[in-house]
Amino acid sequence: MIYIKFQDLSEEKQEELLQVSREHVTHIFGESIQKYVDETGADYEKLIVEEMIKNLYTYDYVFNI
Repeated sequence: MIYIKFQDLSEEKQEELLQVSREHVTHIFGESIQKYVDETGADYEKLIVEEMIKNLYTYDYVFNI
């Protein structure tokens, strides 16, 4: 679960959440994405960004008001 203060939805906090998601995606799917990129010539960075955005929807958020 990710705890967020409702007042703290700043751009910095959003970037922090994206960074956490990127680390999570890279840790879990990094090797398989790299293998896919090697086989197809796809853009690694683009695939990671797409997966990290999708990954944000899998988190449970708790907003403190």
